[in-house]
Amino acid sequence: MNRSRLILFGVLSCLAALAAPGAEVGLIKINGAIGPATASYITRAIEAAAERENRCLIIQLDTPGGSLESTKRIVQAFYASPVPTVVYVAPEGAWAGSAGCFITLAADVAAMAPATSIGAAHPVSIGPGGEEKTSEVMKEKQEQITGSFIEGIANRRGRNAEWARASVVESKAITADQALELHVIDLVAKDLPDLLRQLDEHEVNGKPLETADANVVEIPRTTQERLLQLLSHPELMMILMLVAIYGIIGELSNPGAILPGVVGAIALILVLYMATILPINSAGLALIGLSIVLFIMDIFAPSHGILTFGGIVSFLLGALMLFNRADPVFRLSLAYIIPATLVTAAFFIFVVGSGLRAQWLPVRVGREALLGRTAPARERIDAAGGRVFIEGEYWNAVSEVPIEPGQPVEIIAVHGLTLKVVPKQPPIR
Repeated sequence: MNRSRLILFGVLSCLAALAAPGAEVGLIKINGAIGPATASYITRAIEAAAERENRCLIIQLDTPGGSLESTKRIVQAFYASPVPTVVYVAPEGAWAGSAGCFITLAADVAAMAPATSIGAAHPVSIGPGGEEKTSEVMKEKQEQITGSFIEGIANRRGRNAEWARASVVESKAITADQALELHVIDLVAKDLPDLLRQLDEHEVNGKPLETADANVVEIPRTTQERLLQLLSHPELMMILMLVAIYGIIGELSNPGAILPGVVGAIALILVLYMATILPINSAGLALIGLSIVLFIMDIFAPSHGILTFGGIVSFLLGALMLFNRADPVFRLSLAYIIPATLVTAAFFIFVVGSGLRAQWLPVRVGREALLGRTAPARERIDAAGGRVFIEGEYWNAVSEVPIEPGQPVEIIAVHGLTLKVVPKQPPIR
C-alpha cells in the first residue's frame, strides 16, 4: 500500500513538473540610433522581465550611436534593474558604436558575436539648436566629462576602464576577439543558443544565471514605442517638413481645398515634436525658410530664374546643415536631399505659381468676361434694342445713345441675355 502511494506521488510530481512553466529569458532587439524611444523601450522591458521573473534580460544590440541623454537613462535603468541585464552585440557585422559602447559596458554581462566591433565613443558637441561647438575649451571639457562617465561605468562593472576612456578621448574601436582579450566584454558567442549555454554558468551578484534550458521570450515594442522610434529618424522629419510646407502653402494658394491644409497642419505638429528630440541646426532651418521666401518672391516678381536659383541653393544648403553632420547617426543622404530640393522647386514654380497667378488673371469665362470687350454693331442700336456680334454669337444690346450699324461699341453691363453698350470712342490723335 505504501509502495503504491509512493508510486502515485512520484507520478503526480512528474506531471506537476511537466505542467510547471520553465525558466524564461527576456529578449529585446535594438537596431539603429539610440534615442528617447529606445530608452523608453529598454526601461519598460526591464520592468516586464522583472514581473515575469525572467532569469535575465538580453538586449541584442546593433547601433552606430545616438543621444547621450538617452544613453544615461539606459545606464541608470541597468544599475537599478532587479533582473540581470545582458547586452549582446549581434548579429555578425553589428556595431556597438558611440552610445552603444556605453550601453554594452553598463550591462551586468557584456557579450559580442564574432565579426562585430565596439568603440568610437567620442562625443559630438552639440549646442542649442544643434550647432556644433568649435571651441577647443568646450570640446576638451565635454571629452573629460564623457570620458569620466564611461570610465565610471567600466569600473563599476569591473571592465577595462583604461580602454573605455580611450574609446571616448581617442575614438578607439576594437573587434569582439580584441574586446574579450582586453577584458572589455565577458563573452564571445556565435549565436543566441551559444550565448545561453555560456551564460548558464556565469554568475551575477554571486548567483549563476542558469539559462541553458531557458525559454527565450521576446518582449515586443508597443504601438506607441514603434511610433516614437519611427519619429526619431531624420529622413522622416525631412519628409514631414516637406509635406507641411506643401500642404499649408497649397491650402493658402487654393483656399477651400481643406485636405492639403489638414495634412500640412498634422505634419507640422509632428515636425515640431521631432525638433525636440533631434539635434536641429537653426542655421539650416533658417536657410530652408529663406528658400521658401525666394520661391514665392519669384512667383510675384519674376526675376528670369535668379530668385528660383537662389531658392534652390538655399534649400540645398539648409538641408545639408539641418542636422548635425559630424555624427553619422544624423546625416541625411544626398539621395534624400537632392530629390527633395528639386521637388520643392518644382512645387513652388509650377503648382503654387500657377495657382497664385490664376487668382490675379482677369476672368475669361462666363458673362463677366464680356465686360469691357469691344464688338461691332450688326444693326442700329438704341434704347429699344439692337444686336452685336461677339465670341461667335449674336447678343441683344441696348444703348442710351443711338449707335449705327458697323460702329464699334463697348460692353459696360450684362443683364440676362442683353448687353448694355456705349459707343467706343476712337483714340485721340
